[in-house]
Amino acid sequence: MIQALARTWAIALKEVQQMLRDRLTFAMAVGVPVMQLILFGYAINTDPKGLPTAVVAADSGPLTRSLVSTLQTSGYFRIVASGLDERAGDEMLQRGEAQFLIVVPPDFETRLVRGERPALLVAVDATDPSASSNAMAALGQLGQTALARELTGPLASLRAKPAPFEIRIQRRYNPEGLSRYNIVPGLVGTILTMTMVMLTALAMTRERERGTMENLLATPVRPFEVMVGKILPYVVLGYVQLGVILGAAYVLFSVPMVGSVALLLACIGLFMVANLGVGFTFSTLARNQLQALQLTFFFFLPSMLLSGFMFPFRGMPVWAQHIGEVLPLTHFLRIVRGIMLKGAEAPELWGEVWPLAAFLAVAGGVALLRYRRTLD
Repeated sequence: MIQALARTWAIALKEVQQMLRDRLTFAMAVGVPVMQLILFGYAINTDPKGLPTAVVAADSGPLTRSLVSTLQTSGYFRIVASGLDERAGDEMLQRGEAQFLIVVPPDFETRLVRGERPALLVAVDATDPSASSNAMAALGQLGQTALARELTGPLASLRAKPAPFEIRIQRRYNPEGLSRYNIVPGLVGTILTMTMVMLTALAMTRERERGTMENLLATPVRPFEVMVGKILPYVVLGYVQLGVILGAAYVLFSVPMVGSVALLLACIGLFMVANLGVGFTFSTLARNQLQALQLTFFFFLPSMLLSGFMFPFRGMPVWAQHIGEVLPLTHFLRIVRGIMLKGAEAPELWGEVWPLAAFLAVAGGVALLRYRRTLD
C-alpha cells in the first residue's frame, strides 16, 4: 500500500514538473478563468445607458428644452448633437454615430398647449435590438413625467392621462426588431474569426510536428512568400464559408442584403487576411498544435465578448470598449451590419475599414519578424 502511494506520488510530481515546463499551457489554465471573471463581472452589461442621441428640434421653446433635459437625466440617453436638420440626423443614425434620433416638430409646443397631443418622433437604430430595448421602454414613461413641472396653472389639466404628447418609435433597419437580423450577420464575423485564426495557427506548428519544417527552411522561399502561400488557401476557404453562411442567412432566416455585395466581399477579404495574420503569428509562437489552439482560444474569447456580438458594445465600461476597438471583429460587425441592414457605402464605412488595415499591418509585421527569428 505504501509503495503504491509512493509510486502514485512520483507520477504526480512528474506531471507537475511537466506542467510547469509548459509555461503557455499553465498560463492559459490560470489566465483564462481570471479573464472570464473580469469580463463577465465588470465588462458585460445587458442594460446599456448613456446611448448617443441626436436631437432635431424645429421647435426650441422651453417645453422642448425641458423634454431634452429629461431625456438626459433618465440616464439612457446622452445628447451628442443638437440643432441638426433631419437629414443630418439620419446620416448620424446610419453611420452608427447615434443610437437614437429625436425629432421635435415645428409646432410641438403650440399643439401641446392646445391639448392636441402632438407626436414626437423617435428613430432608433434597431440593428441590435438588445442594445436599445430598455431605453425604448423608458420612453414609454417619458410622456407622463417629462413635462410634469412645466404643466402648471392653466396647463395643469394636460397632466391627466393620456400623456400630453405622443411618442412614435420608428425602428430603423429592423422594423420588426428581429434578433436574427443582428445575430446572423454577426455570425459571419465570429465563424470566420474562429476558423481563420485556428487553421492558420496550426500551419507552422504542423510543419514542426511532422518534421517538414527543415525542408521548408532549406528552400529559397522568403518569409513573406511563405506567409502569403500559407494564407491564400484559407482565404479561398473563407469565401466558401461565406457563401454558405450568406446563402443560409437569406434562405433560412430571410436576412436582407440592402447594400453592395461587392463591397461586402472586399471588406470580408480584408477582415479574413487580418485574422490569418494573427493565426500565422500564433503559429510562430507556439511549439505544438495544442499551444496554437490555446492561443487561438485566448484571442477568440475576448473577441466574442468585447466586440458587441454577444452583448451590447455601448453597455461596456470605457476601458472594455477601448480593448474592443483593437479587435478586428468589433469593426467587422459594424461593417457587415451596416452593409446588409443599412445599405452603407464605402465612405460611411471608412472609419471601420482603416482600423482593420492597421491591424493587418501590425499583425503581418509581427508575423514576419517572428518567422525571421525561426530561421536562425
